[in-house]
Amino acid sequence: MKQEIQTGDITALSFEQALKQLEVIVENLERGDVPLEQSIDIYERGEALRKHCDRLLKAAEAKVEKIQLSEEGSPKGVEPLDSK
Repeated sequence: MKQEIQTGDITALSFEQALKQLEVIVENLERGDVPLEQSIDIYERGEALRKHCDRLLKAAEAKVEKIQLSEEGSPKGVEPLDSK
């Protein structure tokens, strides 16, 4: 079943919304029944969606923290995941 490819501002999409649109684009391109010009257009949108998802993932990774433990082994705070 051919699904409609959405247009509009990619930066307003959540990670899940962008990923879903990317999946629709891949399905349409894999079917091979999309005209060449439209294939190029949706491929370019797919690349923009991929970059948007990558930016959102990197932002989420930056927020991940690890728990610091005191000498007694009890939690004493958090620090960025990549520190130390």
